[in-house]
Amino acid sequence: MRYWLLKSEPEVFGIVDLKNRPKKTEHWDGVRNYQARNFMRDEMKLGDLAFFYHSNCKEPGIVGVVEVVREAYPDFTAHDPESPYFDSRSTPDNPRWFMIDIRFKQQFRHVLRLEDLKKCIELDDMLLLRRGNRLSVMPIDKRHWQFIIRLSGDTKS
Repeated sequence: MRYWLLKSEPEVFGIVDLKNRPKKTEHWDGVRNYQARNFMRDEMKLGDLAFFYHSNCKEPGIVGVVEVVREAYPDFTAHDPESPYFDSRSTPDNPRWFMIDIRFKQQFRHVLRLEDLKKCIELDDMLLLRRGNRLSVMPIDKRHWQFIIRLSGDTKS
């Protein structure tokens, strides 16, 4: 099993939105960065776990845990001219972008705020905390995962 972090703006799609979906499951679409796409397409596997991260908001941080329940498949929003994620260079025969399906596992009792995570020496080399990193999908080392789960006060994940 591998561990990941998925960023989303809570005003667009937050953890509560996922929790309220039928079967608490939704596709993770709209990724338009090649490195993030490659992580999803080439490395994410069924059963992998990911932190759900709220970004571009008043209190950015990790808010819960999700599970990958379907491996990468072509992102159909890239073919929809009405979608904000439309890409005319991506076609059904030659897809450029991919998505996965995720399922809600849990919401943390409190946000693990970015500013607090930056203060943890145990996370000094975490990709999320590197200056200039803006990836919306990124791998998380197992030791970072375990530390953050302990920090959350939740022992189920």
